[in-house]
Amino acid sequence: MSSTGSPNAGSSHLTAKTRIRNAALDLYADFGEDATSMRAVAEKAGVTVGLVVHHYGTKDGLREAVEQRIVDLFADAIPPATASDDARSLAASRDAAVAAMLERNPAVIGYLRRAVLDPTGNRGRVLEMLTDLTAEQVASLRTAGLASTAHADSTQVIGVLVRQLGHLFLHPMVERTWAQLVPPHSPASDMPRLVIRVVETDP
Repeated sequence: MSSTGSPNAGSSHLTAKTRIRNAALDLYADFGEDATSMRAVAEKAGVTVGLVVHHYGTKDGLREAVEQRIVDLFADAIPPATASDDARSLAASRDAAVAAMLERNPAVIGYLRRAVLDPTGNRGRVLEMLTDLTAEQVASLRTAGLASTAHADSTQVIGVLVRQLGHLFLHPMVERTWAQLVPPHSPASDMPRLVIRVVETDP
């Protein structure tokens, strides 16, 4: 599994610091942070362990850089809103842009799955950071009249995150169940489509 701009051979145009961060993202996605040593990150990035320490100090510092990169990828993927947009088409275009970004960056998917599903726990803040980013975007859209105000802003934030990320965590379960229940070599197009939505309940 590799992230976009993977720092492996042939990526000499990237700075050493960027190669180290990207190598960490790839390895954390595949094996988890606890199972990945600083030396392994250095070897994948083609640098010395001392250079990893020079740029990031500790594994905590490296994790923070990896998670900031993930948040930046989400922020950069989302197209700007215009006055001609309606709420429904704007939400659809933003969801599609995030889905395309994730397809280009499978290591991000792997990292986020570990952050949520790893039973050993995750020490990072990537989900909190993505929640903050989404809350800022929802507030801006509501202020501009480009998002519905019929529901609480907290419900909207959760709805956006569930639409954009929920399938990452549930789709593997659907695939495994499908493989168990249907004959081998059945067309993937026959597999049920996963649709997730958030419904606000009355108090």
